[in-house]
Amino acid sequence: MDSAARQQFLEDYATVRHAEGRGLANSAYYRELPDRDLSGRNSEQWRIRARSFHTFERVILTDAERQAGRELDVLDLGAGNGWMSHRLALRRHRVVALDIFCDDLDGLGALRHYPFRFPAAAAEFDSLPFRDAAFDLAIFNASFHYSSDYGRTLTEVRRCLRPTGQVVIMDSPVYRCSEHGEMMRAERQAHYENLYGFRSDALKSIEYLDQRMLEELSVELKIDWQCNQPWYGFRWALRPWKAKLQGKRPPSRFLILVGRFRDQ
Repeated sequence: MDSAARQQFLEDYATVRHAEGRGLANSAYYRELPDRDLSGRNSEQWRIRARSFHTFERVILTDAERQAGRELDVLDLGAGNGWMSHRLALRRHRVVALDIFCDDLDGLGALRHYPFRFPAAAAEFDSLPFRDAAFDLAIFNASFHYSSDYGRTLTEVRRCLRPTGQVVIMDSPVYRCSEHGEMMRAERQAHYENLYGFRSDALKSIEYLDQRMLEELSVELKIDWQCNQPWYGFRWALRPWKAKLQGKRPPSRFLILVGRFRDQ
């Protein structure tokens, strides 16, 4: 990643996240996530994160624990303030939190709020500072869409996974076709430019997934995808119908995608 682009992204990202009210100078705020947002600023988003996490915990993590018969080595990619790493550590897994954002409120600097310490790494998705076959699970925690090259990102993750390892993609927007994803990206960038004076596109992130992308990645990298659909409530389920009635593009879906590499 170009250093100038990286620095611009970090500055833009900090501006947006702080304006959105992310984080508190209160350890209880971090320890309650994702189930409660003590700030009250982003409660609806945390409700979605909580539903995603508990589906992952119940369906995917429990199965991985059963198959391994031991604590897991887990890489939390795009860990942010470390809430997922904290939850995994509570289950006694060996977890590493990775992010390029080291902010004290919303990045790796917030790890100090948790009752025990776990390793952290400030690094990029495409250049992971770990040995080969180091992890059982690699989890993109609402972060995979920040990649600028999904194939390259997943190839690097594959290097770090054990033969039985899995990659998990959570809370990244998924569309049925690229047209709707591109419409979302244009809307988002226009919104940021109007609100903050910049488009927040310094890293040229892809920002979404669609069905064709997943199929192409499956063929290119020999990935078998398993798709899980959390239940976010009736209001969420009615969003596509509401958008259609209003003549708007279809909203994104949040799926939990679990990938296994066939050539591991």
